[in-house]
Amino acid sequence: MSFETTGTIASFGGKLLKLKHKSESTNTDMELNMFLPPQALKSGAKVPVLFYLSGLTCTGNNCSEKGFFQHGAAKHGIAIVYPDTSPRGLQIEGEDEAYDFGSGAGFYVDATKDPWSKGYKMYSYITKELPEALFSSFKELDSSKVSITGHSMGGHGALTLFLKNPGMYKSVSAFAPIANPINCPWGQKAFKGYFGEDQQQKWKEHDASELVKQWKGPLEVLIDVGTGDNFYKQGQLLPENFVKAAKEAGNDKGIQLRMQPDYDHSYYFMATFADDHVEWAAKHLNAYGSVSFKHKPLHTPLPRFAPWFGSTPIYLFFCSITSDVHLIA
Repeated sequence: MSFETTGTIASFGGKLLKLKHKSESTNTDMELNMFLPPQALKSGAKVPVLFYLSGLTCTGNNCSEKGFFQHGAAKHGIAIVYPDTSPRGLQIEGEDEAYDFGSGAGFYVDATKDPWSKGYKMYSYITKELPEALFSSFKELDSSKVSITGHSMGGHGALTLFLKNPGMYKSVSAFAPIANPINCPWGQKAFKGYFGEDQQQKWKEHDASELVKQWKGPLEVLIDVGTGDNFYKQGQLLPENFVKAAKEAGNDKGIQLRMQPDYDHSYYFMATFADDHVEWAAKHLNAYGSVSFKHKPLHTPLPRFAPWFGSTPIYLFFCSITSDVHLIA
């Protein structure tokens, strides 16, 4: 399988590649982003890989543009793969009608119920087809050092893919994961649609709070959830159920559930703790190839407008695309 590079963007000393390829798992063209850190640009270099799985409605663009994972990844010499969240354009009736099912909501499972089984096979795509294609096409990626993380639906994906495939990933972490989907509205809707209401055992096979009960050996997981997250308050995430299930199975000692005061479900939350999750992966990947960056100073100082606003200096930033003016105190 070959990738088409549709764009290359400089980021933190490395390169963010915008990629496209034909997928047998989804029967569609799939797009993704991949960040290659500066260490990977050296001849003969091999770098570890962190897969980041996005949440509902997202594509590979969201986190690569707003999550600030590249900062820590460049420091530690880690490539980051940002896949899409579902097939696109299968022309299935109802595919684009809801934000939490169908397009943008593949839930990282292989659908068994028609018509979704036609191409909604994101589990196979993420665990087999995509990594095999990437490691074959990009020799700078180290296939023996792979970790996984994700947000919301992607946090569910990260946890379940890690637990269902012992040894495939060196570490796992999650931001505000849907940690017990069989007991929340999002998960119940998705599993009913992709598997069928009568396939309760299949549901459990893709629920982190069920899978952790069968885990053998030590388990280390980092989970961050904001106390101001409305989806947490509505019972969509249920991270405590995951910790409780792990504790009952004697697997909770290495689980860190960090409840972050006031943070919500957005990329403001994720960007705040992105470095922590990259650091978590780096520790397990033995990836500490640090690199420093030298930023050129501004040739002309930013204008100060303190007389307008009392004693507090105000800087004006003009967006090059729109006419918006952003005030930074």
